Amino acid sequence: MSKTKLNKQEKSWILYDVGNSAFVLLSSALIPIYFSSLAEEGSSVVVAWGYAETVASLALALLMPFLGSLADLKGNKKKFFLATVVIGCVACACLGVPQNALVFLVIYVIAAILLNGSMVFYDGFINDATTDERIDMVSSHGYAWGYIGSCLPFIGCLVLVLFGENIGLSMSLAMKLAFIITAVWWFLFSVPLLRNVHQVNYKERTPHLFRSTLTGLVATLNKIAQDKRLLLFVLAYFFYIDGVHTIIRMSTSYGTDLGIASTQLVLALLMTQFVAFPSAIAYGKLAGKFGTRNMLMVAIVAYAGIAVFAAFFLRTALEFWILAFCVGLFQGGIQALSRSEFGKLIPKEQSNEYFGFFDIFGKYAAVMGTFLMSVFTQITGNPSIGVLSIAALFVIGFVLMWRMPKDALG
Repeated sequence: MSKTKLNKQEKSWILYDVGNSAFVLLSSALIPIYFSSLAEEGSSVVVAWGYAETVASLALALLMPFLGSLADLKGNKKKFFLATVVIGCVACACLGVPQNALVFLVIYVIAAILLNGSMVFYDGFINDATTDERIDMVSSHGYAWGYIGSCLPFIGCLVLVLFGENIGLSMSLAMKLAFIITAVWWFLFSVPLLRNVHQVNYKERTPHLFRSTLTGLVATLNKIAQDKRLLLFVLAYFFYIDGVHTIIRMSTSYGTDLGIASTQLVLALLMTQFVAFPSAIAYGKLAGKFGTRNMLMVAIVAYAGIAVFAAFFLRTALEFWILAFCVGLFQGGIQALSRSEFGKLIPKEQSNEYFGFFDIFGKYAAVMGTFLMSVFTQITGNPSIGVLSIAALFVIGFVLMWRMPKDALG
């Protein structure tokens, strides 16, 4: 088979990124704006949204290593994946029901936990769908097609929200339809993976399931602690990816607090998706030429610059567009290469368990960033100070990545 041609299993695995990314984009762009319309007048969207994201991320980080270990057992991975997808899609579709901000946040937290839970099982499937030699390419294609594929339902939702009044749709009804469209899209693109990707790597079932699972989790932590290259990698990842996902999740609410028009915010974030598509694929190719470690460090430095730019210079819609373009250049690359490199470093039969810990160490668990941003914004009353605090996460991540053995990454 050609080194660049994707097989059926790899394509099916990639398509789930197309499906779940629709909800990720909606969460980054429209949902915070919709939430601000439900919130009490005068309340800070950044503070409320930041705490909600922190709760969702913390719950995920605590649950996923245990559930991931159970999913690694023979025959379990697909069942766990299906459960999180179905229940998550239902929660997404129900987001249009509540008219109270607090109830809306509760349902959103549930949907976010299930979405990101499904992503842990999905990430674990990468070692079943492809090989170590092709994993950088496949992971990069997943993020790339996820970015561009998520735009299709999002554009439809955006048209309903912005122009729905012309055909008699209220803002509330348009958002209800947007949530349903996103949920259906998410589910449909999970079907190829469910049909064509099978659990090749697994652990055998043992007596005393829960006791052995807990014992296995402790053993896994010890293995991570004793493997210097893996330990430094996950610690670096814990900091820098936390900052990445904080920027993704909080950019719209930050722009809202600065007074930038919601239409400008949404369109700029949509542009990010189109920029990220070729950038993610290019990053996978550059990793093969210059090394994964070097390309990750370049992206970390770029994100530190983005955080500083947002804190000191972001005041107008034009500056938000500049920031969104810069994020698009590095977002897919840093996520894809982090996922693929971790997949190379771990035992294949324990993919879900290790990827569960991967979440604790930062992936989809933007606990520190959202918390720091919310706390500093609340204390100072200045969202810019909250954004600046995120830069520290990238500095720490860079230093830890720099200290890794030179042969730790490709």
